[in-house]
Amino acid sequence: MAEWALLPLRLFLGATFAFAGLQKLANPAFFSAKSPTSIQAQMTGAARFSPIHSLLHAMIPHAVIIGWVIAYGELAIGIGTLLGLKTRIAAIAGAFLSFNLFLAVSFHSSPYFTGADIVFLFAWMPLIIAGGGSRLSADALITRRAAAQSGLVKLPLVAVPFENVQAFCGNFDKGHCRALSNRPCAADQCPVLDSRAPQVSSVAIKTFDRRSVVIGSTAVAVVAGAAAVTGLLTTATGHLEASATSGQKAATPTTLPSSGSNSSAGGAKGTLLGPASAVPVGSAATFTIPSSGDPGIVFQLNKGTFVAYDAVCPHAGCRVGYTPGAPLMLCPCHGSQFEVATGQVVSGPAPHGLTPLTVVGSANGNLYLQ
Repeated sequence: MAEWALLPLRLFLGATFAFAGLQKLANPAFFSAKSPTSIQAQMTGAARFSPIHSLLHAMIPHAVIIGWVIAYGELAIGIGTLLGLKTRIAAIAGAFLSFNLFLAVSFHSSPYFTGADIVFLFAWMPLIIAGGGSRLSADALITRRAAAQSGLVKLPLVAVPFENVQAFCGNFDKGHCRALSNRPCAADQCPVLDSRAPQVSSVAIKTFDRRSVVIGSTAVAVVAGAAAVTGLLTTATGHLEASATSGQKAATPTTLPSSGSNSSAGGAKGTLLGPASAVPVGSAATFTIPSSGDPGIVFQLNKGTFVAYDAVCPHAGCRVGYTPGAPLMLCPCHGSQFEVATGQVVSGPAPHGLTPLTVVGSANGNLYLQ
């Protein structure tokens, strides 16, 4: 029953990680630096508040390679866990990945339990400690097959010290056995132990170990090959779908120079951001907020009507992105969505909307942050 109890957790973790890996592989934007939802955008946003920000900054130039490693790593962990193949190794890798994501992305989630990564980290612990069990497990199947090929009718017995038998035996009482008419407890006459158990030769044990390695390695190689092919097909399908729907036309918002100095001209006062012409109607531009150093984003909703926000997601500090023509702003780290017109949160886990800023246009055609 204890092994059956582990099965729902194993299947959930396996399915979740496999899906996460396939989802990344099927999304070309995840590997495109121009996309606001790319791995590069996620790392850039996470580095602002992460306790390992120096390491993240150093890794940003290699973001695409890291993205591929994460995607295929999640797929491998997920498949291994689902099949119960090398479960402890998969669980250790899953916990390591979850811990790194916790440090990089959700370390500052408040309350702490709103960040999923710390939950996944501890969810892997039972599988690290107990393994995948023998229920619907490829590891157990490999063990049984190796035993059969080694001529072992039953698996090798595990030696248990007789003191342990005395500790759990209900008939043992102060050195005597009630089941033996209160005679002294002894291993050679113990009714709990089965003296008829077959003896296993050392040759059979060595054969069993060798067969386990060979069969296990073959299974890992076959599954790894199938996972690689699945990943490549998923990536190709994702690119084809993206090409069919958008022609792969990627666009990024214009970046305003933002002088950082207060000025006034054309009836407007504040920090000069740049020309209003850089933000066409229905488009966005990014800038740096001088007072905080946070990224900002400005939209021209209608001719002459501008709205702007601090682009730091209130959930975990990642930078919110925007794809021209999209109805919403999106956090690349955990998927929070925000309205363009109001900055209010449409879907979490962000606890509230983006911080609004005031940007106005002037008669000289420039934008000012007030």
